[in-house]
Amino acid sequence: MRRFNLNDDSDTQFTIEQLRIEHRDLDEIISILIKTGHEDEMRIQRLKKKKLSLRDRIVWLENMQKQHVSAEHG
Repeated sequence: MRRFNLNDDSDTQFTIEQLRIEHRDLDEIISILIKTGHEDEMRIQRLKKKKLSLRDRIVWLENMQKQHVSAEHG
């Protein structure tokens, strides 16, 4: 199995896309749970925290990718 490499733009972009898909999936699940009146508020809160964590990882990776590109062209 190949290791993730932040210096490889294709690795980083692939990971960002996977995280975005997972983020969208969680958003849909949360919306459905809220619309259907799901009573387990703790579960919804955990899912929201996970979604926020995914967003943070996406932003971090995008920033790392921009820094890498800037360093190559700077």
